Amino acid sequence: MANRPTIADIAKRVGVSPGAVSFALNGRPGVSEQTRARILEVAREMNWRPHRAARALGGSQAGAVGLVLARDPRTLGSEHFYTQILYGMQEALSDRSIAVQMQLVRDTGAEIALYRDWASEHRVDGLVLVDQQVSDPRIAVVRELGIPVVTLGLPAEDGLLPSVWADDHEAMITIVDYLAALDHRRIAHVAGPPIYQHTARRMQALREHAAARGLEASESLPTDFSDAQGAAATRTLLSRPRPPTAIVYDSDLMAAAGLGVALEMGVPVPQALSIVSFDDSVLTRIVHPALTCLSRNTYALGAQVAESLLEVIADPSRKLSVRTETPRLVVRGSTARA
Repeated sequence: MANRPTIADIAKRVGVSPGAVSFALNGRPGVSEQTRARILEVAREMNWRPHRAARALGGSQAGAVGLVLARDPRTLGSEHFYTQILYGMQEALSDRSIAVQMQLVRDTGAEIALYRDWASEHRVDGLVLVDQQVSDPRIAVVRELGIPVVTLGLPAEDGLLPSVWADDHEAMITIVDYLAALDHRRIAHVAGPPIYQHTARRMQALREHAAARGLEASESLPTDFSDAQGAAATRTLLSRPRPPTAIVYDSDLMAAAGLGVALEMGVPVPQALSIVSFDDSVLTRIVHPALTCLSRNTYALGAQVAESLLEVIADPSRKLSVRTETPRLVVRGSTARA
């Protein structure tokens, strides 16, 4: 028996995004009348019918879930992490005729305003909340709006939201232990903005674990995740009288920028400086030397987030906390004994 045609199949035939197909099939604004007519025509030709699972999701009718990123698009475009999360989510949702509506905004205020608009217009059936903040103002808002939500990146606590998470604290300890085993005593961290809880947990883990191991120095320099600030932080660190012998970067983009700065300053990698990245994209493998990094199946993580959100949409009272595997360390040419 042939597989049931999905929104993704219609999108491929018409040459538009799955989100545009969802808007057209559900009679919502967001596509031109010409595109809507073409989508409906193709849907009839393919004998498309709404999936019963989508109809059963707690009375949901929007046929879409929301993912909002309050990031600079210039840095986000180079990030492997959220691209793979998005692809993994869409793969898990397409067979249920549900689209992912992703939007970039300038800041948290704009993100909250968008959530209010989506809730008032019933544009999405649920949300994935990312980049959780210290004292995050978004949590109270989404609970007030009553939209089903799954957070990505932090364990659920009593009274907070359902979550899918990995342990950033443990991941940083894995890196510190590895570098300490290579006799590195001065380890620095080029971090993201400390307003993010994942950044704060990594900074805390480095500070506490380095002290417990009796390391000479452990310092975190916050950045905005851009290559420019990653490069500037590296120059600052390598210009000191006693520079670090190892630097841990919160993203591949910053790690690659830091590698370039080290070579520019005549600091050979890994002979005089070891570099470790917190992400594993193609960028870590095309630079020379290739970067030691933490690696995980981010695509599968996106699918897990989508499946968890469907559970919460179907039962908004569900208490859910899914711990995913801690990223594993992949050793490449950018690290060596101090």
